[in-house]
Amino acid sequence: MDVTGLIPDFGNLAFTIVAFVVALSIIVFIHEYGHYIVGRWTGIKADVFSIGIGPVLLKRMDKHGTQWQIAAFPVGGYVKFRGDANAASAGVDEGAIAGLTPEERRATMPGAPVWARALTVAAGPVFNFVLSVIIFFGMAYYQGIATDPLTVKQMAPISGVENTLEPGDEILSIAGLPTPELAEFGAYVETLPDESPLDYTVLRDGAEVTVTTLHPYPAFVGSVTPQTAAADAGLERGDLILAVNGARTATFEDLRAFVGAGDGEPLTLTINRGGEEMDVELTPRRMDLPLPDGGFETRWLIGIGGGLIFEPATRAPSVGEAFTGGVEHVRYIITSSLSGLWHMITGAISSCNLRGPIGIAETSGAAASQGVPDFIWFIAVLSTAVGLLNLFPIPVLDGGHLVFHAYEAVVGRPPSDRAMRVLLAAGLAVVLAIMVLGITNDLFCP
Repeated sequence: MDVTGLIPDFGNLAFTIVAFVVALSIIVFIHEYGHYIVGRWTGIKADVFSIGIGPVLLKRMDKHGTQWQIAAFPVGGYVKFRGDANAASAGVDEGAIAGLTPEERRATMPGAPVWARALTVAAGPVFNFVLSVIIFFGMAYYQGIATDPLTVKQMAPISGVENTLEPGDEILSIAGLPTPELAEFGAYVETLPDESPLDYTVLRDGAEVTVTTLHPYPAFVGSVTPQTAAADAGLERGDLILAVNGARTATFEDLRAFVGAGDGEPLTLTINRGGEEMDVELTPRRMDLPLPDGGFETRWLIGIGGGLIFEPATRAPSVGEAFTGGVEHVRYIITSSLSGLWHMITGAISSCNLRGPIGIAETSGAAASQGVPDFIWFIAVLSTAVGLLNLFPIPVLDGGHLVFHAYEAVVGRPPSDRAMRVLLAAGLAVVLAIMVLGITNDLFCP
């Protein structure tokens, strides 16, 4: 396989790398800052706080005795606490703690009580989750919540609909069917004629007006999922799909039916982009999708999302609504990730669902190319994934250290040095194996 084909040209490569570094640096900083600040709160001093690894480019010593630094390779970071043998907190630096007074030893990682060490270790993943909740909370305020009565805020960027519905139009009926409350609008759309255009009756400036425009859910590209057939084929937000293999598509449901019935065969999409018709060829891919009950279903997909031809008017959510929504997003990412991992282990879905650094970098660039909101949303999703991964009970990860601390709390002493060495080596082997599998999937999975 030609690896350079993963990224078409140098410009895209540079953009992808920058997007990946920015996303990873934010997430790593928050993760490590969680370790650092909770360690400080619990009386454990940090010698080094590093963003990046390798040769140090910039450094500064703060009043607490911590050296803050930026290293040459921005692919990670660490906090080295006093008394740790290394940045991974794997072992004790006996020379550094020899001869310390009890008060001085209490300020080291090995000399702190087990509860303080456990809180410090757990804080990294927890701060990742907190970052995600804050981002989802902010996005809820940014996007707002659609509100009754159904009113047009603005039209979607589809050619031919610009001068039909107008901002402020209250939609009274579509195709002669009165519009219900928003909570019932999804079921209502299914009762509409499977054709396009349709007549809309709207209240505009106090008068009822009839407007003819596309079906409310036409076959248009509302979003493009990175690393999919649609992304590779160059489909763009706003493209209106007029036909599939010559068969007319009036609605997004028509498009979904054509793709599903094709059983993975190549498709020719006739699209309208900016008033110009063109054909785009692509081949749907098998994808494993999480279900509400925790299972998965495998379907043929091209990798686009649809949407209404207009953006509904919204209201600002309450703090409680926004916070609850943020927590629910994080919960969903965690549960679907764990379900996906279990289904991969049992062979129910393909191991190709696990991606490595190349795939994550590609997704970073694709999300950034779709705009700042999409990129920020991606950071929130990736932050949750990083927090969850670090909680896995694998030695060398935070979850492994928490298991060691739990053992010490129950038994009254930490695992022996020999056991720690063996377990840490085994944990490192597992992490490296996962990384190799992810990179292999990046290179060879469709």
